[in-house]
Amino acid sequence: MSLAGHDRNKIYLIVREEKEYVYLADGKERTCEHPKKKNKKHIQIIKKYKNPEVAGKLLRGESIDVSIMIQEVKACQKQM
Repeated sequence: MSLAGHDRNKIYLIVREEKEYVYLADGKERTCEHPKKKNKKHIQIIKKYKNPEVAGKLLRGESIDVSIMIQEVKACQKQM
């Protein structure tokens, strides 16, 4: 979840990680091909991803289907 910026309180999936930054996607406005770069200090992890198929794709650098990404974001929103 984003803690700062114009996207505050928005839920994303982390699709890539670097030293100080993460790259976020939600499937609607931001996809794996065009993720949002965000400072790690400005996010809060609310759920670690458990789907091994999607996690494997992310580790291999592959794109995730937009519909699956949207489903996961919605599932997180329902839990909150």
